[in-house]
Amino acid sequence: MATTMVQQRNRACLDACAECQQACETCNYNCCVTNADMAECARLCLDCATVCASCVTLLSRGSAWASRMCRICAELCEACAAECDKYDMDYCRECAASCRRCAEQCRAMAAVPA
Repeated sequence: MATTMVQQRNRACLDACAECQQACETCNYNCCVTNADMAECARLCLDCATVCASCVTLLSRGSAWASRMCRICAELCEACAAECDKYDMDYCRECAASCRRCAEQCRAMAAVPA
């Protein structure tokens, strides 16, 4: 019963992180394939996807470290969104929007006591 409640409490953040991870992986792939000048965007997307995946893992198991990781994730998501905003491509716009949703959910989760 307690496990279910922890998962419900974390559900919005967990879903936002999973969506952001996928959007960042897609954006990274497209940045690498379409334009070498987008290397920083690609790097930030990879970093963001990795941290989002870590958040999903920690949130899924109800880890006491999840809120701290979410704080870092929110910062990285904002940086990734700002970089993606520099490019006029659908996948970059979608990634930036997903990163902002994730940052919002992660900031809310980071504010919740462990």
